[in-house]
Amino acid sequence: MTEVSAPAHRAIAREVLQPAVIVGALGYFVDIYDLILFNIVRSASLTELGFTGDQLLGRGIFLFNFQMTGMLIGGIIFGILGDRLGRVMLLFSSILLYSAANIANGFVHSIEAYAALRFMAGVGLAGELGGSITLVSEVLSKEARGYGTMIVATVGVLGAVAGGLVADLVDWRTAYFIGGGLRLGLLTLRVSVAESGLFKQMHVRAGQVSRGNFFSLFASWARLGKYLRCIGIGMPSWFVIGILVAFSPEFAKALHIQGEIKAGHAVMFAYLGLAFGDFASGFLSQVMASRKKVLLNFLLLTLAAIAAYFLAAGRSAAVFYATILLLGIGVGYWAVFVTIAAEQFGTNIRATVATTVPNFVRGAVVPITLGFKYCKGWLGIVPGALVIGLACILIALWALRGLEETHGKDLDYMEII
Repeated sequence: MTEVSAPAHRAIAREVLQPAVIVGALGYFVDIYDLILFNIVRSASLTELGFTGDQLLGRGIFLFNFQMTGMLIGGIIFGILGDRLGRVMLLFSSILLYSAANIANGFVHSIEAYAALRFMAGVGLAGELGGSITLVSEVLSKEARGYGTMIVATVGVLGAVAGGLVADLVDWRTAYFIGGGLRLGLLTLRVSVAESGLFKQMHVRAGQVSRGNFFSLFASWARLGKYLRCIGIGMPSWFVIGILVAFSPEFAKALHIQGEIKAGHAVMFAYLGLAFGDFASGFLSQVMASRKKVLLNFLLLTLAAIAAYFLAAGRSAAVFYATILLLGIGVGYWAVFVTIAAEQFGTNIRATVATTVPNFVRGAVVPITLGFKYCKGWLGIVPGALVIGLACILIALWALRGLEETHGKDLDYMEII
């Protein structure tokens, strides 16, 4: 490192370690804890509610789809809120809603109440990541924002590891109470976070631009195509998390894995991989000065990891967990994925895009799981998953091919609507 580059790196480090990044990382940590907690406690909670055998899978998909549908709707609501009232207001509102929903989850005694509260929690959870990435992208310089979003995503995904550890130590109801309580504690930290300067400038020009207009994304084929491609590149991540990891105990039985596979442990290994992958993909996108090259390499790694997962048939539980770790690394491009979506659009609809895109990807788990359920009935659990997984990878490669490179792009502009 030269004498010139050393001060520059220190300046970037000082810029990155500011309240928006630190609080965003902690917020996303609890967000992932809450988001993935249902997959960890699925069997225990449904068993206590009186379900057994095949009902655990069927009812699990039913509840998971309610949660993800809530996130899809919440992404639109909080995205619009973020562009109209501010990034910080978006984060405050989402925290209050899903904190209340998760605490209430600890009191459920029927599948109907469970479904309603998972939907409410999903709506609230939808605002955290997009709001944090938008705020961080706008308060940091173009030289530093990749590192900022990398920190948010890397620290955030470790929330799943915390969820797995907590679920091993306490019962499922207490685990929900802990998640809701942590969220309420974050409200005090949000006070130190300042609003985005770019949003404030846009707010001054409120009469000149349309803000948070979700339907403007459908006003032109070019804008709609760009938006759909942003969603497409994220689809393999939720195939991996929503199918291969969430239902890893069922796949382990079908693949005759030697030893017991626990969903909570699978989630921990997957998210440890995600933490490493998010750090690596974010760092490499800065070093290589390219978001697209990094995304391509991680998509190809995901394809290889999916193959390794199914080729582990008959192997030990340790080998199977290792393939799950590799899957996590492969789909650990979440930071780069959401960052590239935020960088594609102007300030007046940036929060709308950055909040809806990851939640539309999460919401895509509904057709993904339904497609898997259909293919499973016709082809069996393993071939059915392979068909759906290959389709998700192909969609992502097609989507990536048509997006512009956004590394180093100036974000101080508006969309003409």
